[in-house]
Amino acid sequence: MSDEYQDIVRAGVPLPDDAQEGSLRPQFLKEFLGQEEIKKNLSVFIQAARDREEALDHLFLIGPPGLGKTTLAQITARELGADFKVTSAPALDKPKDLAGILSTITPRTVFFIDEIHRLKPAIEEMLYIAMEDYELDWVIGQGAAARTVRIPIPKFTLVGATTKAGMVSSPLISRFGIVQRFNYYTKEELSLIIKRSAQILDVQVNDDASLLLASCSRGTPRVANRVLRRMRDFAQIEGSGVITKEIAESGLKRLGIDDLGLEKYDREILLSIINNFGGGPVGAETLAISIGESQDTLEDYYEPYLIQCGLIQRTPRGRVVTERAYKQFGLEIKERLEKGGQGTLF
Repeated sequence: MSDEYQDIVRAGVPLPDDAQEGSLRPQFLKEFLGQEEIKKNLSVFIQAARDREEALDHLFLIGPPGLGKTTLAQITARELGADFKVTSAPALDKPKDLAGILSTITPRTVFFIDEIHRLKPAIEEMLYIAMEDYELDWVIGQGAAARTVRIPIPKFTLVGATTKAGMVSSPLISRFGIVQRFNYYTKEELSLIIKRSAQILDVQVNDDASLLLASCSRGTPRVANRVLRRMRDFAQIEGSGVITKEIAESGLKRLGIDDLGLEKYDREILLSIINNFGGGPVGAETLAISIGESQDTLEDYYEPYLIQCGLIQRTPRGRVVTERAYKQFGLEIKERLEKGGQGTLF
């Protein structure tokens, strides 16, 4: 979605056709595939808030990247018939940045903060009062003459999203009335998402091809849509325009995506632990340096899927590969030496 529509989306007003063509995001809850429990609960909460003509209670969304947290925030605004404003925690550098947004909102606005675990303490404290009392604390004057005034703001809904719930302070979490955790999608759910996206992109995808792409999409709609776009290119240039299983198999191989959905850096992570660190344990920072990636990217994007696949484990001393990782590469399981000189067969 372009910046023009990313900043503020007016609920209930459809995007122009060209913008809809460029975005694969569902617009309403009935179009949102997967996360059934979240949808059922949120549908009830939204309808109740609309019937009472109140702002929806503050909503906290937890889950790995690419599972639909931002999309669900936008859908919530549309379903409520409310305005939508979006920012990310790193963009809120000073309290005045937050005050500037909250002082201009309309009643029942849905205000989305992505990466909320990265809020600065001063901004977080201002947010506490805004969430509970719908007021802003503002300091007027300087030095001994400084005084604090409270400025009322309309009742709004804060939607906070994070990939690292453990880094969000308890006082902030406790102020959210609705907490929802996203799970990875099943292969069947991703296949439906791929078919829906293919219709929007005006490309035909065969059933067996959609299932193959779904199985290689890391349980994540964002990855599924990214892979679908590339398969569309291969089908257009090297096929008949239809994404067949043969086109999908050839395209995935050329993109370096294997049958588990592992990509180049996934394999580098696993092979680095096996070849450079004797199968582990190895710390996240050391591992990130060894593959030339940031620690945040390693922990937020790569590790969750590798853990879900049963290829690595997090231990108190660091990351350790599992027996399945050795088998994935056709390698012989080696003896790993632990500290203290004791050898254990992994």
